[in-house]
Amino acid sequence: MFKLELMTIALVKELRPIVQRIAREDRSLADQMRRSASSIALNTSESAYAKGANRKALLHVAAGSANETRAALRVAAAWGYVGEDDVKHVDDRIDHVLAVLWKLTH
Repeated sequence: MFKLELMTIALVKELRPIVQRIAREDRSLADQMRRSASSIALNTSESAYAKGANRKALLHVAAGSANETRAALRVAAAWGYVGEDDVKHVDDRIDHVLAVLWKLTH
């Protein structure tokens, strides 16, 4: 679980400058993205000490937050707040996090 926590923190660090750029154009979208990205890290970390169905539920919430973060990133690109290169690079990292979460829940 520790490796997953490090992956999610790395994702947040990577998103930070992107979210800051988005905030200049759309504070609401940036705030939602900030909250959903934080939720990925917080729920995966919390799941490390949970058991059974509660652990699985926390990991599912983290996966949902990862999808929300990805959607916010794509919306920001669609509005022209960030470039497609930003989306592609971070999207790959989100895919990796989601793959690990999927393995842990199935």
